[in-house]
Amino acid sequence: MLTRTTMIAKPDQIERKWYVVDAEGQTLGHLAAQVAATLKGKTKPYYTPNIDTGDFVIVINASKIVLTGRKLDQKMYIRHSGYPGGLKTTQYKFLMESKPEFVIEKAVKGMLPKTKLGRKQSKKLFVYAGNEHKHAAQNPEVMYINKGQRKDKNA
Repeated sequence: MLTRTTMIAKPDQIERKWYVVDAEGQTLGHLAAQVAATLKGKTKPYYTPNIDTGDFVIVINASKIVLTGRKLDQKMYIRHSGYPGGLKTTQYKFLMESKPEFVIEKAVKGMLPKTKLGRKQSKKLFVYAGNEHKHAAQNPEVMYINKGQRKDKNA
């Protein structure tokens, strides 16, 4: 009789790596999905949903990320103070000029679980607007992300 066993990761058995991702020319949603999967640990063979098995991710060049279509002008960041008339909206165009790191952090956090585990996983994300980061001592590996761009129908 053949029995199958599934490995359940224990917190002391997890080996964490550091990855650096260059966001220049990448699409926001595609980049955020790949980064969220790495933070969750879904890229590892011993992924366990209730344990933080993910790796650390550093995103550089956040100011050079791409939003497709007319999203740069039309997409809005909406927040509410909780008081009547407290709705505040900001276009992503202005958000990209002032805080490009926030755009990527918000996209990635939206793809993580809304639990204590998700908050713990989001603390392993480091986003920088420029090309420099302060985590060189961790010897991060370069993580390549496919562009995921569609070909033109005319081409």
